[in-house]
Amino acid sequence: MCEHEPPCPPWEAPDHEAARVVASHPEQGWVLLCNSVVIFEDTGEILPDLRVVTPHRSLPKLPASRMEGRTTRAAEFMGSSE
Repeated sequence: MCEHEPPCPPWEAPDHEAARVVASHPEQGWVLLCNSVVIFEDTGEILPDLRVVTPHRSLPKLPASRMEGRTTRAAEFMGSSE
């Protein structure tokens, strides 16, 4: 049970990621929160009941200049006549 003031949100709460970090292992890419949730650097989680939450961080979008020609190359690879 959390002894912080104010207490950390329980793991079932929507804001459970706001709990305090009690163990940090950045070299391994994870932290343990006071409410027993393990959060990974990709935003995936393991909850205390052993359910897994898939990563929910949105991926950065490539600038349009880096996307030019990608569709054409993919179409060529797939054998399209575009």
